[in-house]
Amino acid sequence: MMQQFESAQKLGKDQMDAALRSFGSVSKGAQAIATELADYSKRSFEQGTATLEKLVGARSVEKAMEIQSEYIKTSYEALVAESTKLGALYSDLAKEVFKPYEGVFANAKAATEANISALNAQVAKTAA
Repeated sequence: MMQQFESAQKLGKDQMDAALRSFGSVSKGAQAIATELADYSKRSFEQGTATLEKLVGARSVEKAMEIQSEYIKTSYEALVAESTKLGALYSDLAKEVFKPYEGVFANAKAATEANISALNAQVAKTAA
């Protein structure tokens, strides 16, 4: 009986350790995502400002349309690239968050199976 208690206590400790490691991964991942979003916002603002300056200096409607078309094209390409990059960051974050629990789940399964076997042996011994 004492062995099952110690096993449950160790399992609880392992789960707490995994939760703390997982929280650290969330913190690092969220920081990386926030940094990437801030950088993208800055680049996007700078690109918009530069385009506005070009539009103000345009001498014809055709030139203004050309500048605007180029801005739309490059903005769209940047958005697609940024979305891909953010998707990869979120994917990496999900993998890192659950990585600490892989060992805990395996240990919990093994401990549960061992406890069930021990209890079955005690029941069989008591019944005999």
